[in-house]
Amino acid sequence: MKVTVDQHKCVSSGMCVMNAPDVFDQRDDDGVVVLLIDNPRPSLTDVTREAAAACPALAIHIEE
Repeated sequence: MKVTVDQHKCVSSGMCVMNAPDVFDQRDDDGVVVLLIDNPRPSLTDVTREAAAACPALAIHIEE
């Protein structure tokens, strides 16, 4: 799994961080998504998919 984010599309909802805090974080100044791990270990793949699905801006992209 390869994860990328489009920070320009991010609307700072925090849904990604709520679903996968080991994979995503938010910048303190504006709340825009920060990718912590671009290749999550197998134990994080389900929550990473849930975070991508919960993103209202569709800013998270997953390649298998």
